[in-house]
Amino acid sequence: MKITTVIGLVAATITTLSFIPQLIKTWKLKETKDISLLMFVTLGVGIILWIIYGFILWDLPLILANGITFIFVLVILFFKFKYK
Repeated sequence: MKITTVIGLVAATITTLSFIPQLIKTWKLKETKDISLLMFVTLGVGIILWIIYGFILWDLPLILANGITFIFVLVILFFKFKYK
């Protein structure tokens, strides 16, 4: 495996996992007033573009990492509306 692939996989894993603390905190506290709706909507659009880019290049780590991250963003947005 190339070093660039390893670095990409590690970066993708860390970036994806960075959403878990926010998910857990939001789920436990059921509080979302401090979460920016615009930021997460914009992030979601950006992630969709990364997924499309990943499919164009057929870069599986890019597709998977952003796919999982997009799911996390959708869950946070769901909480944003549920716990309004």
